[in-house]
Amino acid sequence: MEKSYSEAYAAAGVDITAGYRAVELMKRHVARTVIPGADTDIGGFGGLFVPNIAGMEEPVLVSGTDGVGTKLKLAMVADKHDTIGIDAVAMCVNDIICSGAKPLFFLDYIACGKNFPEKIAEIVGGVAEGCVRAGCALIGGETAEHPGMMPDEEYDIAGFAVGIADRKKMIDNKTTKPGDVIIALPSTGVHSNGFSLVRRAFDVESPEMLVPQEKLGGKSLMEALLEPTKIYVKPILALLEKVSVKGISHITGGGFYENIPRSLPDGCCAKIRKSSIKIPALFDFIAEAGKVSERDMFNTYNMGVGMSVTVAKEDAELAIEILRANGEDAYIIGEIIAGDGIEII
Repeated sequence: MEKSYSEAYAAAGVDITAGYRAVELMKRHVARTVIPGADTDIGGFGGLFVPNIAGMEEPVLVSGTDGVGTKLKLAMVADKHDTIGIDAVAMCVNDIICSGAKPLFFLDYIACGKNFPEKIAEIVGGVAEGCVRAGCALIGGETAEHPGMMPDEEYDIAGFAVGIADRKKMIDNKTTKPGDVIIALPSTGVHSNGFSLVRRAFDVESPEMLVPQEKLGGKSLMEALLEPTKIYVKPILALLEKVSVKGISHITGGGFYENIPRSLPDGCCAKIRKSSIKIPALFDFIAEAGKVSERDMFNTYNMGVGMSVTVAKEDAELAIEILRANGEDAYIIGEIIAGDGIEII
């Protein structure tokens, strides 16, 4: 059997054999993510998944898509590509879980100037790790060489995830009312937003970025900034089994001011106490280096709170207990009051 190879295409900058090599290297990573329902044959034309809808009255598919943004620039400068895929998964599945849906599967798209199979496999290894953390399957994806449009060493990654929920159990925020409690789930740092401002604040190619910082627990700024986005799926699913959650916010671009109000109905305002928030030192570095006001920091970054959960006051203690039992150092940062939007005091 004659193998696929095009000298003309290779001369134009696209090595299709490198693509085949990358797929072979990916397969062991993809195998880690197989869950019931996944019919994975990486390299096919479409990813297959058979959802289990037993016991659901009205199954609803919930989808999410996102990328990693300019955090990729730091990964390229550091030549560290094994965690950026976790970010891509996290940005999608953390959105899906806000409606109470369980992520089922994920697909990735990687565009690169030149396909270096080992690097692509390293990126996909991170995607697979993210899927394992989210409990979903990596059932397909695409790697595309873009010679002439991107430098050889550069790449971009985006993802797409689908989850499922029974409509009657979905979180619709309608029961939120004054007196409810807002619980914080800590972030692992900046996550995957605000990196254009990070790159304005710091010269990310400076050797100073690699110097260990005592205030960062011995990590360098580069290490702290590249820490992958935390995936909250499993703790939230555990919480939903025992507590009636009224609202969830994934705190991404736009920070507190944009994201927390998205989980509130009209007539409700989130009153957040700054003194209650455990703000990691990394955000102090950014604010100082970039001369960023406190208001802008809260309107750009998660400030140490990657996700917020709203529950009835009488359920707060149990909710925190469940979240902590599932690895989250959850704590109360505010409450719901009459009004609209958000009030940070």
